[in-house]
Amino acid sequence: MKAYVFPGQGAQFSGMGKELYESSSLARTLFDKANEIIGFDITRIMFEGSEEELKQTNVTQPAVFLHSVILAATVEGFRPDMVAGHSLGEFSALVASGALAFEDALRLVAKRAEAMQKACELTPSTMAAVLNLPDEKVEEIAAAITSETGETVVAANYNCPGQLVISGTIEGINIAVEKMKEAGAKRALVLQVGGAFHSPLMEPAREELARAIRETTFKSPACPVYQNVNALPSTDVEVIRENLIAQLTAPVRWTRTIQNMVADGATEFVECGPGKVLQGLVKKIAPEVETSGA
Repeated sequence: MKAYVFPGQGAQFSGMGKELYESSSLARTLFDKANEIIGFDITRIMFEGSEEELKQTNVTQPAVFLHSVILAATVEGFRPDMVAGHSLGEFSALVASGALAFEDALRLVAKRAEAMQKACELTPSTMAAVLNLPDEKVEEIAAAITSETGETVVAANYNCPGQLVISGTIEGINIAVEKMKEAGAKRALVLQVGGAFHSPLMEPAREELARAIRETTFKSPACPVYQNVNALPSTDVEVIRENLIAQLTAPVRWTRTIQNMVADGATEFVECGPGKVLQGLVKKIAPEVETSGA
């Protein structure tokens, strides 16, 4: 069985989507439509913008989404047996499965980026990657810091065995990085991100996005969608909607997602979007499966 997976923020690069735009009339139509919906020339930034421009949340999220869904739309014989997306990539997966219309999803992604940016500005916060420390130990240290200092530190992205990203206040994350190293982490390094994604600090953004999601029409997907919040497949529109709302403040359970997809019969994983990050993670989680890019 073939599974398609869709990357999240961080996969962007200058020039992304340009080749698609030049080689496909369908891609051109969708990119041009995106510029109208978003209200600024996002294709110019994608094709010609600097890394600094592309790193802005209000650009990054729609850019990665657009590259992913337009690439999927141009893949000949695109028929996934199951789909999943990492964080932002879940919106791409929902479009690819037919659960969300392209235009509606793009509006939600733009709203999500704007709401997250506002939440980041409310509380100085960040994230850090912790390598080669058991998940349970990372969770234990994070909980202890939160309890003892009042600073928020939580597990945010369970990316693959031995790679867990934590999220929280700047002070909390700085303390956590030192504690993780003391506990034996191979590396614990602060990431260059604008805020504490997938943590309670995103609650203002979750509330804002929830209203928009509840006002958006969802359809039953053509295949199961494995969602970040619980790593389980769903085709139920209301379950999908509520999981998508919960996603902003809940961790991304990527390791378990891939394990569940493999257990349910996936033998081939195709990454659809910029970069190859997910192919690498899938290989670490399930070395026996085939991986490729769309």
